This record gives sequence, structure tokens and C-alpha cells, in this order.
Amino acid sequence: MNSASIIMSLALLTPFFLLTLSVSFITATAADTSRCIFGACLQLSLSASKLRDRDILSKSDPMAVVYLKKRDGLLEELGRTEVVLNSLDPAWIQKVSVSYQFEMVQILVFHVYDVDTKYHDLPAKALNLKDQEFLGEATCVLSEIVTQRSQSLTIKLQNNHGQVGPRNLGTLTVHAEEPVALKTVVDITFRCTNLDNKDLFSKSDPFLRISRIVETGNSVPICKTEVVNNNLNPIWRPISLTMRQFGSKENPLVIECFDFDSSGSHQFMGKLQKSMADLDKLHRDRTGANFVSPASLNRGREKVLKGQLFVEQFNEKPQFSFLDYIVSGFELNFMVAVDFTASNGNPRSPDSLHYIDPSGRLNSYQQAIMEVGEVLQFYDSDRHFPAWGFGGRTFNGSVSHCFNLSPNGYEVEGVEGIMAAYSGAIHNVSLAGPTLFGQVINKAAEIAGQSLSYNKNKYYVLLIITDGVLTDLQETKDALVRASDLPLSVLIVGVGGADFKQMEILDADNGKRLESSTGRMATRDIVQFVPMQQVYGGQISVVQALLEELPGQFLSYMRARDIKPHSHAPGTSA
Repeated sequence: MNSASIIMSLALLTPFFLLTLSVSFITATAADTSRCIFGACLQLSLSASKLRDRDILSKSDPMAVVYLKKRDGLLEELGRTEVVLNSLDPAWIQKVSVSYQFEMVQILVFHVYDVDTKYHDLPAKALNLKDQEFLGEATCVLSEIVTQRSQSLTIKLQNNHGQVGPRNLGTLTVHAEEPVALKTVVDITFRCTNLDNKDLFSKSDPFLRISRIVETGNSVPICKTEVVNNNLNPIWRPISLTMRQFGSKENPLVIECFDFDSSGSHQFMGKLQKSMADLDKLHRDRTGANFVSPASLNRGREKVLKGQLFVEQFNEKPQFSFLDYIVSGFELNFMVAVDFTASNGNPRSPDSLHYIDPSGRLNSYQQAIMEVGEVLQFYDSDRHFPAWGFGGRTFNGSVSHCFNLSPNGYEVEGVEGIMAAYSGAIHNVSLAGPTLFGQVINKAAEIAGQSLSYNKNKYYVLLIITDGVLTDLQETKDALVRASDLPLSVLIVGVGGADFKQMEILDADNGKRLESSTGRMATRDIVQFVPMQQVYGGQISVVQALLEELPGQFLSYMRARDIKPHSHAPGTSA
């Protein structure tokens, strides 16, 4: 499916259910922009070729404007290039920032204008676009750019009616790049000497809390060390801070020392203010910095304390991002498993969760398949997706807990193939039960495990859509614990009004990892669960909630196995 048809299909979707979530974010850094708070900051570089010449005595003076198409169809301007004088093949220098959000289909729209001579003295952002001559527009999905090996995409310019037309309007090439500085990680080891003792019958139990000072002057905690018990000269384990956390190396940080108390009323032991550059210098000079007690605690005068902070280790290094892997050829392979148990209701009844509406309105199963598939398909080169059902009585009369939705095999072509296979299965499979996940998870794990012997560039994503209470909870836990060693994540969408507390157990968001029946612990969290029943009235869609943890799960697998992105030769743009 090309981007035009993808964009059209998204426009036809009924608005997907929304989920109210609490979203934490980090304030934009100097190298960042306000648009890059919620995702990886990408810099877009633009160039054009063979633009139409609208000037009589010279060539056009082109400028490009970049927009993000929002859910309501309105265009949000992201930025403008400078004006390049007298050129039909401009390569603009001014970059435009965009926040890449993996869990969303981000539609970019580009407009190219010929700027009238009388406005050449004005900055680009001050230009009234209605006064300029329109040269063409182009549209693509951001994921199309970042999945190119070259990170570049060339698109034909169209007129403002979305048509290429009889005359060639030229092409626009977009290159996306993630600034290397934003991927910087600093490993730091702190130690202290001569801390003031706050305990009567033993020594203090100190820990450090590091906060970043933001533009408002407030401090935002970004990290804390572990507690070292009964020690006034503690050495803490190394901590890792990313540039997204600390901002620039010159950004001021507040480092506070506390004596831990199990009640939560930790006693203040001193603080100091340093930037990352200052901490680097402390490490190089092998000197310490004294803690102070603020004036508010000492009758209006700041007091220098005898306790000192030392930086034992300061190691600055790049850290590979999710996009580094994608650009170098790693793929996400999408798989789907659909619940065919009787609790969904008779598919012929409009009240059934499996009802296929003749008007084309999508049921919950179709919506989940469509919206998750629309995001993930860009990261799968062949777009052949395994599609299974479970809990249904198939054509041979037996109940199966892992059967192919398509009569032609377990793989179908594209998201449309999944939708067609699902619709066909609704008419050919009788709903039965019970609700068992174990077999489909084991099947997905088998495919992921087999891939390790011939292709380590693949990571698998299984979407399970269900309406019921699990009958095989322990078997499912066992399957997930085994699968945690494999390149696999499991997304679960709960539809209908069932009690989904068991699913929340599988989703280890409380920090407690799954345990198998033999006592083995999962090596990592691979499950994300979202119940549709809780989605009304929020601002974040189910697909966003489902996919927001996936890049982190992908990276946890790659980093645990020391799998690095491949170096790659630039590819060709599409």
C-alpha cells in the first residue's frame, strides 16, 4: 500500500477510542525544540529538483513550508526553510524539527512557494503565504522516510488539488536525521566524604537526588542513586544520564544528599549546583566540591558543609537509538491473533463484538487490526503477516486454539489481507471456547526463535485481541516467560466489558516480572495491555497506548544481547 492510499484509509477510519493516560515528559533541551518533547527529535533537510519557473526575467525564488497533518485534518506548521534566490534546484540549509513518535502515523505535508521579489528582505517566518506563488505540494508519512536505508525519500510535487497534472512540477527530497548529540549518555560514579551524621545510634544512610533546573527556575528530578546504608563516606553504583535528561552540558543541575528514612521523611544532608561540564572537570581534576546548607535553613546565610562530592567516573558515550536499528535494516514483523470464543456473541447480531456492519463501520476487532497494522506495516519490508484465530470451531468440527484465519495459509498480504481473512473467518468459523492464549503465544515464539538461526535483524510483534477471561493463566505466564528471551513483544487489546484483571497481571507495569510455574522469572517485560472499555473521553488513542512501550522493549532485547545496528551503505530513495 502506498502512502496516498494509507492516508486515504486513515481519513476514512471512524475516530478510534481514546484513552486517558498520565504522560510524563522532559522539558525540551537547547538542542531540542518544543516539538521534540514527546519523541525522538528529527531534523528534516529539504531539497527540490526541476521546479517550475514562474519568473520572467530570472528563475524562481523557492521556499518550502513543512506541516504536520493532525487527527482532525488540520495542518500544523512545523517550520519553514529560507528563500533560495534564482534556483529551480534548491538545496535549503534551514532544517525543520519534528518529533518522531513511533506509535503514530504522522502525515507530513510540504508546500513549495516562489517568493515575490519585494518580500526578499523579510525573514521567511514573517512572510504571508497568500502573497507568494504556489509551486507544488507533496505528502508522505514520516515512517516512510525513517525506514529508508538512506533516510531520504523523493516525492513528486503535485498541484493544490493533489494531482501531478500534465506538466511536471518537479520533485522534493526529504532527508531525516537524528542529532547525534541527543543520543549522548554519560555514565557517572559519585562518592562522598565526611558527610554530616543525622542518626543518633548509627551512621546515616545517604543517597543522592539529581534535578535539572528548567527555564522557569524550578528544579525537576531526573535521577537518584541507591541508598548506601550506615556510611558517611559512600560510593554509589554508576548511574547513566541521557542528554534528554540533563539538557546541555552547561545546563545547571542540583545535586542533593539525603539520609534515607523508611517513612519517606528523608533528612537533608546538603546540596550543591553543578553542570555536567562542571562534573566532568571535577573528575579530570580529581577534586571535590563542598555541599552547602541553603540560607533558608541557616537564618538567611548559606553555610558551607564539610561533606564533599567527588566524581570517580565520567564516561561520555553515544547510545544507539531505536531509529539507528531501523535505518540499518532491522525490521518489526507484525502478527495477529483474534478471539473466536462464544462470549463475543452471535456475529449476525448487531450487538456482537464480531458483527460486520454492512455500512462499513468497523467493529472493535477491525479497528485494532487496522490502526496497529497501519503503524507497524512500514517496518516490515515484505508485509506478509501471520494471522490466527483461537477459541473457534473450524471447518473440521474441532475447537482450535491456534488456527489460520486464511484458508490459504497462516500468512496474508498487508493489513487489507488481515481484514479480508478476518471477515472470511467470521462466516466460516463457529464461535466456541474457552479463552486460551498459550498456543498462539507459543506459535509466535516458535517463529521468533526460528528466525535467530537465519536472520537476527527481525523483531516480532504479536497483537492479541480478546473479549474474555483467561482460562490458561499459568500456561500463558509460562509461555511469556519463555518468550521473554526471544525477539518478541505481545500487545493485548481487551474488547467488551469483561473483567481484565488477569491481563493486568501479564502486563508487568508494576515492576514485578512474570514468574513461571517452575519459578523462573521473565528476563524482561514483553507485554502491553490496553482495555478498550477505559478509553472514552481521553486524548491518547489505544494504538498509542499499545505501542508506546514497544521501542523500549525492542531496545531492551538488543542491548541485553549486545546486538548493535549494522553499518550500512546509503540506499536509494523511494
